[in-house]
Amino acid sequence: MEEKGCAITRNTEEDMHVVGSDLKGTGGGSKKTRRSGKSGDKETKKKNKTYWMGCLRAESDESGNVDFTVDFPGERTEPTHLVVMVNGLIGSAQNWRFAAKQMLKTYPQGLLVHCSKRNHSTQTFSGVDVMGERLAEEVRSVIKRHPSLQKISFVGHSLGGLVARYAIGRLYEQESREELPQNSEDIGDTCPIEEPKERIAGLEPMYFITSATPHLGSRGHKQVPLFSGSHTLERLATRMSWCLGKTGKHLFLADSDDGKPPLLLRMVSDSRDLKFISALRCFKRRIAYANTSFDHLVGWSTSSIRRRNELPKLQRGPVNEKYPHIVNIEPSDTASNHEEDQSGSNSNGFKNFDMEEEMIRELTKVSWERVDVSFRGTLQRFLAHNTIQVKTKMINSAGADVIQHMIDNFEP
Repeated sequence: MEEKGCAITRNTEEDMHVVGSDLKGTGGGSKKTRRSGKSGDKETKKKNKTYWMGCLRAESDESGNVDFTVDFPGERTEPTHLVVMVNGLIGSAQNWRFAAKQMLKTYPQGLLVHCSKRNHSTQTFSGVDVMGERLAEEVRSVIKRHPSLQKISFVGHSLGGLVARYAIGRLYEQESREELPQNSEDIGDTCPIEEPKERIAGLEPMYFITSATPHLGSRGHKQVPLFSGSHTLERLATRMSWCLGKTGKHLFLADSDDGKPPLLLRMVSDSRDLKFISALRCFKRRIAYANTSFDHLVGWSTSSIRRRNELPKLQRGPVNEKYPHIVNIEPSDTASNHEEDQSGSNSNGFKNFDMEEEMIRELTKVSWERVDVSFRGTLQRFLAHNTIQVKTKMINSAGADVIQHMIDNFEP
């Protein structure tokens, strides 16, 4: 398999192992800088393994993490922007192979693309909270290995978007305000006080992007198109959600641990230890890509965070010939006014109101850009859920323009 400019030509066990790793686009030249003054550095260097795959230099450590370096003439530029890509249910880091390579091809310097590998296959049944904790720890590990990082972005497909939302709630930090100088003689002077900086794992939050993510869960109201709106099938799916482990209960809002509201309902507001909505708000841009049809697993409403009566009427053709499968783009809107009514948000009354409406109301208190996608007219429309991600290039190639749109609207 070859691509213009930078090709991976070896289809070996090493090649497959690299997929769930850091993909690093930098310049060539000097060796990678490391933290000095620590006794463990020499041991780490010895355990690192370096090999070449086309024009990519791959360096792996004992934990299986791999850095891809794109070599260019001149001095190497250390990465400053971390992009974390998160797979969906029963997925793996390999699902992001195409998107990661295309992003590095466009931005070969200064970008570090990390395809998360901590939650894959049946590990995705562990629950959104458990997976979110794993992802948060994984992100901290990546940042520790790359001290030059300054910015961070997330790209999540399907369940991966929910896992990323949980993880940023755990990674959210707010730096304290700068104190007034103690030796100020003139009390009347106004000294500017710097606003508290919001950070995700110590980095500046930039983009939070989801594609075909069930933000409102999968419970009832045609959120799973496969059930064709049948209330009987929807109720049966809710009762059988345990088949997908703890994750199934979370998706179908069937969890009520210790009398608490379902996890997805708790994830639309801040709590004492997890600042879910504050973490979302601090990103420069939040973008939701959604399939308008033929996605049998995640409905248009839940993936675009809209009420069904808010779904737009679509024009027949694409909004731009460059992106033939993007049929509607809704720019960022002004965040809704905060509502004071908190009825039903307590742990004893959460069953007495419309949970879907509550999640929409809270999530839209921050602005979202919405990109609606349709693969109607292509044979790949029946695989829309995976095609929007280009999970497998051979059978999901129609989604390449969607990935390109995401990259074109990304500034490193």
